[in-house]
Amino acid sequence: MASEHDEGGNGRAAAPRDGAAPAAGTPDPKTAAAVAAAEAAGPQNGESVRVDSWIWAVRLIKTRSLGATACRGGHVRVNGERVKPAYSLRVGDEVRLRQEGRERVVVVKRLIRKRVGAPVAVQCYIDNSPPPPPREAVAPAGIRDRGTGRPTKRDRRDMERLRGLEGLSSSRRDAGGRP
Repeated sequence: MASEHDEGGNGRAAAPRDGAAPAAGTPDPKTAAAVAAAEAAGPQNGESVRVDSWIWAVRLIKTRSLGATACRGGHVRVNGERVKPAYSLRVGDEVRLRQEGRERVVVVKRLIRKRVGAPVAVQCYIDNSPPPPPREAVAPAGIRDRGTGRPTKRDRRDMERLRGLEGLSSSRRDAGGRP
């Protein structure tokens, strides 16, 4: 016996009878409910959210303390300016976040204070980030065979050359004051 809420009898809502498929832009009901809950817990009109809290809430950073540390270290820019963790974000601000050798560029669409699930978090910003480099393009960081011991001076120079740090070792020698 099917109830009036699920006419198909399989526990899900029945498809429209006229044969029209649901709109592609229509969010999942669970996601829509989560967005509504996040907005209810968010700031009211005219209020703002701290930048460290927002980048944590939309899952750009794992912890809020890492967000605050990134702000203090100059890795977070809002509208082109370095900001402190307590900087107040507004809708429409462009946030640039440097982490793990990659820069994320997002535009604030919705302000939230509480951390939400990934599907909801994606709806809170517009991602304008450049695509990450392919994994094959990233060079391995000097992998050595197990048990070969400490690298020699020649091995260290080769590894620095691979990483593109050639000039660094020569400037280190100049700073030592030796002729």
